[in-house]
Amino acid sequence: MPKIRTEILLDAAPDQVWAVLADFDRYAEWNPLNIRAEGRAEPGARIRMTFLNLARPGGGATIDQTVTLTTCEPCRALAWTGRIPLLFHGRHHFELAPEGRGTRLRHGEDLGGLIAATFSTERIARDFTPAYEAVNRALAARLAQGAAASGA
Repeated sequence: MPKIRTEILLDAAPDQVWAVLADFDRYAEWNPLNIRAEGRAEPGARIRMTFLNLARPGGGATIDQTVTLTTCEPCRALAWTGRIPLLFHGRHHFELAPEGRGTRLRHGEDLGGLIAATFSTERIARDFTPAYEAVNRALAARLAQGAAASGA
């Protein structure tokens, strides 16, 4: 099963990171991969989401899908699953751990299905990992904006 793994040390406490990640209705304002989401962060919730189709060469295409929150532990972990029967399933996840005065964020996805079986390690590194790293950087920028707005 192909896996995407990234991590970043964020200059914000886990509760601040959680507040941004769990606010699906504002993803369009900052998230370059999950470009639209609607719903509430609660266990088992169904979240309507639009995300970039990284599997399509050349980019630019999007996928609309309703995902299900499988993990929703405030300030600790957030994960959802989406699927296209037989063809694709993925578990997108964020894990938060306090580190110093900040938060270590582990962000990734476990991929499965017929489409994902065609993804080599090289393709994951070239076409997928950079998009997840861009989300991490955008989250860091979003948190910095919030800190600046609050005068912290």
